[in-house]
Amino acid sequence: MLDFHFAEAQDKADKLANFRAQFHIPTDGEGKDLIYFCGNSLGLQPKKVEQYMLEELDDWRRLGVEGHTQARRPWLSYHEQFAPALARVVGAKEKEVVVMNGLTANLHFMLLSFYRPTQSRYKIIIEKGAFPSDQYAVASQLRFHGYDKSALVELAPRAGEETLRQEDILQTISEHKDSAAVIMLGGVNYYTGQVFEMAAITTFAQNLGIVVGFDLAHAVGNVQLNLHDWGVDFAVWCHYKYMNAGAGATAGAFVHERHLGKTDIPRLEGWWGHDKTSRFKMPDVFQPLPTAEAWQLSNAPIFSMLPLLASLEIFEAVDTAALRAKSVALTGFLIDLLDERLSDKVKIITPREAASRGCQVSLSLHENGRQIHEVLTLRGVISDWREPSVVRIAPVPLYNSFADVFHFVELLAQLTA
Repeated sequence: MLDFHFAEAQDKADKLANFRAQFHIPTDGEGKDLIYFCGNSLGLQPKKVEQYMLEELDDWRRLGVEGHTQARRPWLSYHEQFAPALARVVGAKEKEVVVMNGLTANLHFMLLSFYRPTQSRYKIIIEKGAFPSDQYAVASQLRFHGYDKSALVELAPRAGEETLRQEDILQTISEHKDSAAVIMLGGVNYYTGQVFEMAAITTFAQNLGIVVGFDLAHAVGNVQLNLHDWGVDFAVWCHYKYMNAGAGATAGAFVHERHLGKTDIPRLEGWWGHDKTSRFKMPDVFQPLPTAEAWQLSNAPIFSMLPLLASLEIFEAVDTAALRAKSVALTGFLIDLLDERLSDKVKIITPREAASRGCQVSLSLHENGRQIHEVLTLRGVISDWREPSVVRIAPVPLYNSFADVFHFVELLAQLTA
């Protein structure tokens, strides 16, 4: 029976339950933990962040410029320490990943390198429902190269449906096989929570001569990724959602190894992407690093990057298969409870198939959705509202529980009665 005793039993058996204690859980005015279901927008703070921040401030105070080589974590090579753990999270080789810039900046950097239109191939394929920043970036890249919006191919769900069908994605790619230069999708759609079949899309598009890139903002730290084995050309993502690195955290990028070390790839260049052995000799000619670091422009922003270090330590201690299994179980429990108690009041627009959803379940409320969301917030549930009628609920397996899910549905049932 799907009751509190079931949720309690699931939490007692949860081998990942202890990870919750490694995060600061927001509390109400009486010190009671809030139900935090907004990790798809901003992940919670790992407790080690404060320690690392104080250590960096102490090193700066004690060492000044010498901190570049003598700090606990030397600033000169600071970004390099992220590669091993981050490569594991995204399924890449260490040389294929780099932490730098912000997400949309990285998307522009990648498109400048990989969107190289010709007279016959000049279109970019994207979701019609992509996050607006992706839409803006792609549209501006088209204009930059002298094209108008007719060069933009948008993937849209069928009439009356909320999510994209795989066969429709492949059909659209096939229809534009001779004119598309790049397909750029979100690995997980920010609004519906749909997980795309990234491996199959990559293989299909590349076999037709199309470059494949992904915005993994809602995928990294959420679903299992194998960017290298899938053969993805490039990918970008942020670290402030499921990667828990704080508001505006430094973002990440992936470039497949087959593109590394090449001097014929157009690229915006800066001195931190130059070969390390001669960087400080200040040569006139840029020599790119044979890694994704070649796309860096400047030295590492230490204070913006350090929270990711604390988060990646947690991910290093977690079995990714177990993390994914708990995510599926949490969202499955949420869906089953909603079906049982609120099927006439709530429409689930996230795919029900486990492989097609991550941590997020998007709920369309039939009536008074905005007001219900506001009351949920007042009653201790932190979630996310999206116009016109959607509440996004993200039970994150690192710090959410089955009890959190149960109490949320109980409260939602009361508010929609």
